[in-house]
This record gives sequence, structure tokens and C-alpha cells, in this order.
Amino acid sequence: MRLFGRENTPADAAKAMADFWTWWAQARPEIDAQVEAGNAEALAEALESAVNAMHPSLVWEIAPGGTAKYALVVSACNDPELRSFTHRWALAAPPADELWEFHPSRQAKPQAAELSVEVEGREFDLNRLVVAVQAPPNAPRAEVSVFHPIFPDLEDEARMDASLMALDWLLGEDDVARWVGEIVPAEFEPIDAFPAIHLPGVIADLAKGFADEQWMLMEGKTATGSRVTALARYPLRPVDHPLNDQHIAIGLPYRNSDSDGQPSGESLDALRDFEERLTGLLGTLGTAVLAAHMSADGVRTLHVYADPKGEAASAINDLAATWKEGKAEVEVADDPSWSEVAHFLT
Repeated sequence: MRLFGRENTPADAAKAMADFWTWWAQARPEIDAQVEAGNAEALAEALESAVNAMHPSLVWEIAPGGTAKYALVVSACNDPELRSFTHRWALAAPPADELWEFHPSRQAKPQAAELSVEVEGREFDLNRLVVAVQAPPNAPRAEVSVFHPIFPDLEDEARMDASLMALDWLLGEDDVARWVGEIVPAEFEPIDAFPAIHLPGVIADLAKGFADEQWMLMEGKTATGSRVTALARYPLRPVDHPLNDQHIAIGLPYRNSDSDGQPSGESLDALRDFEERLTGLLGTLGTAVLAAHMSADGVRTLHVYADPKGEAASAINDLAATWKEGKAEVEVADDPSWSEVAHFLT
């Protein structure tokens, strides 16, 4: 994984988290005193330094808690390369108590319409925010245009930052990643805009169509013009598996194929049997998921994403050794952004 702008091992990341929680335990009395006294400036300085020590791209906030009085949120700020890091940070946190709980992403705020912050010296209040939504039939993500009366006076970057913050407050950061595609910070109010406070209901209706597991069959051509077929989870979303940042590619050569290089006959049956056994194995392990498979030129490649702390890589190597139609190849690499299946993510 890449952290701190250089190549690091999982042990480096674990140490960075451990150092943070050691600091937190030591500083906890002072932190409690500052937050209860409302001394935001002193608290912000201490937390900024501690969070930056883990990674300078992480962002943090203190929000009302769900069961505790306060929630400390350390967010990857929509950076897929850092999402697994923040989730492991939260798993390493001490148990929640009456005062503090911990979250690896911004949570939806029940009273979002009442929130107001300053953006570029202007009041950004969500009760004046409107959105327009375009959701094509059967599409798992919606395009959302966001408008606020102060947007015409803001630069592009400030409009986008404000839009992202507002959507995180309304939906929660993870649901934004799940259900929102393109985000358009509009300079002018869209004709079909409606109050943003109703956006969670619109997204909930969209989500109902994808409550059950679905797969999509796709076809295309390789660089050499050969036919390629693929089957992928739909929608395919790394945010649903934040700890699965290890990519395991399983290459299975097959003997019997048609004129397009696609599996046929006994080879097709063997591939189906292998995938059933693989799916059963992953279900037993509970730490990995089959994301997609592709077939072209006599080879089927299956893409699995796993928690590197689990045993998926070793178990898959053992399973691949049972393949009888040629030598199976298993490659394992870190891939927190799921770049190896990026063409399926949309």
C-alpha cells in the first residue's frame, strides 16, 4: 500500500494506527477537558497533528455521536486508496464509551437541514441547498447536481468541496460512494431541482432495486481482436468490502474452446465446477469476495478481493492446484482502489 508518499508495508500502516491510539490514550484526559469546555481551537490543533502523522490526506471531524456524546471521524475523503486504512483505524479503536465513539467515514446527520458552516466567508446552510437527480433505468448510481445561492460567488474547487460535504452530511460518505456517480456543483439552479433534504429518500428508492445480488454479462474484444466475455457483480463497489484490498487473480487455462476462444464442452463444465467450489470456499472464509471473471484466448481469469489478514490467498492457491486442464496461475498484489477491475466499477 502507498502511505506517507512512499512504499510501505502493512506493518508500517499498523504502526501508524498504533501510534495514534497510544497518543489518544495518553491525551484523552486533556481531549475530554477541551471538548467539554468547547475549546475547539486547542482540540483542533492536537487532532490535526495526530491525524496528519498517520497520513496528510486524511481528514477528521468531531460530530454528535449515535450512542456516545461525541464521534471522532477520520475519513479517507473519498480516496479509495485510503479507505481500507481508515476502516482498520476504526477497528483498532478502543471500545466506545459514554463520551466517544469512532467512525472511518462521515456519517449521515439526522438534522442536516439545520446545519450551517462558513464557506469562503459565506454562510452555507443546508436548508437552502437544492439538488437535481438523474438516474437512468437500471443504473446503480445517480448523477446529482447541487446548487446553493452562494455557489455563483465561489470558485470551482470551493463549490465542489461544499457539494461533497453536503452530500456526506445528507447520505453519509459510504452511501455517496455507493449510490452517487457524477457530482455537478451547479452555478445556476437546475430547472428540476428540489430541496436537498429529500435526497435520502430518492436514493433509498434507487437502492431498493439492488437489494439482491446481481451479476452482469459483458462482451468485448481484446487488444488483438479476440472475443472476451466477462461476468461481474453489479453493482461492483469496493466500499462494500473496505478491508478487501488484496487482489488475487486466478488464471485457469482450458482445453476445449469454440472458434472465438471461449470455453466449451467439458472445459465449460469444469470451470463452472471450479467457480462453485471457489464461491463455497470464500463463503466459508468470510474474508474475500469474487468480483468478476473474464474469458479470452483459452484462459479464464477470476478476480478475487480479500482481506490480507485472512487466509484467502493460501486457500485459493490450494484450490487452484486442483485444476486439471493446465497449470493454474495465482497472482497476489495490494490493490486498495480495485484498479484491476476498474473497467467493471461503472
